[in-house]
Amino acid sequence: MNVPNALAQRIDSYCAAISDEKLRRLYRRCALSTWETALRPQEDGTVFVLTGDIPAMWLRDSAAQVTHYLPLSADSEVGAVIEGVLRRQLMYIAIDPYTNAFNPVPDDAGWAEDLPPKGPWAHERKYEVDSLCYPIRLLYLYWKHSGSDTLIREKLESTAAVILGVWRTEQRHGEGSPYWFVRPSDHPPVLPCEGKGNPVTYTGMTWSGFRPSDDPCTYGYLTASNMFAVVVLGYMAEMLRAVCGNESLAQECDTLRAQLEEGIRRYAIVQHPVHGPIYACETDGMGHYSMIDDANIPSLLSAPYIGFLSADDEVYQNTRRFLLSDENPYYYEGTYAKGIGSPHTPSRYVWHLALVMQGLTAATAQEKREMLAMIAATDGDTDLLHEGFFVDDPTVYTREWFTWPCSLFAEFVERCVDEGILAD
Repeated sequence: MNVPNALAQRIDSYCAAISDEKLRRLYRRCALSTWETALRPQEDGTVFVLTGDIPAMWLRDSAAQVTHYLPLSADSEVGAVIEGVLRRQLMYIAIDPYTNAFNPVPDDAGWAEDLPPKGPWAHERKYEVDSLCYPIRLLYLYWKHSGSDTLIREKLESTAAVILGVWRTEQRHGEGSPYWFVRPSDHPPVLPCEGKGNPVTYTGMTWSGFRPSDDPCTYGYLTASNMFAVVVLGYMAEMLRAVCGNESLAQECDTLRAQLEEGIRRYAIVQHPVHGPIYACETDGMGHYSMIDDANIPSLLSAPYIGFLSADDEVYQNTRRFLLSDENPYYYEGTYAKGIGSPHTPSRYVWHLALVMQGLTAATAQEKREMLAMIAATDGDTDLLHEGFFVDDPTVYTREWFTWPCSLFAEFVERCVDEGILAD
């Protein structure tokens, strides 16, 4: 797609504030990556967003891929694209709120062998709490930046009712959930217990089959996704009151929000022998915990970024120290980088998403500069970011075309410029 004048001017203005040639070039390519390569306007006025080298639109990825364009929401060209993305996301949620990735048309493309049959619009039907969070976050921020409430008036009440229904159902997944998932070619099945997942008990939190990495949860209550849901329920309640005048539905959001928060407080904080109280990645409410973090977002590392807590929160700081240490089994150090990887990719592969998020949540200018330098040195000489890369050779990486980390990096660079960090 052609780059709007407003976007080109914004990127030029930030480039003018970046003295390092490599960083400036990387920022420019990353800031434009989604716009130039991933947007596919549709005849119905919506916008389909390729995640990159997989021909499908993830609800999560597509929201994150355009977030750094939000400051230009009032521009007619940029605003029309963001609204087009939102309209397609809300259409998809109405079709099936348990689906994470969709096709541009109902042609049954994707994982045909998955059970139960996924429907023609679904590319992959892995239920992830964050897939319902991201579009609402994008809608809320679009409203705040643009002042436009048209989509909220048209779509929010019906969408909120769907999301609330799913999240309440999944508070008691083992009792009344219709969701199960099996991929026959994977042995054992992707979700254990005949696709229903390992047993859980009621905690107040809402169950997720999969993490933002699209990998299965070991224990069904994924802490970071519940944190994100808490924030998003607050957004929904605010929009329902301020725009729709629907106090009843807003109160439903408030009630569920309080239940999730209480569940996180009671069940997701565990005592670590070195770091003290920290957030567990997952729990089942029956005393089992997963003590890791995953590079994909929402992550425990990202809790301040998604708005759940302050970066100086004591439990978060304890958790952060754990996550950025070799006690986290997916933290790696090598010749070119050190940071968080994922069970989704090979051992000793660090993810650019995690490095950018470490920078976005860093408390000091020094750490932010360190992350900028590390990211710029590990692009594999492509002037773009990737999924995971080998810590001892960043020219060895996964996913040639993956615009989410590029978009997040552009947001990080712009924050650093705004904070004067690159001028010191």
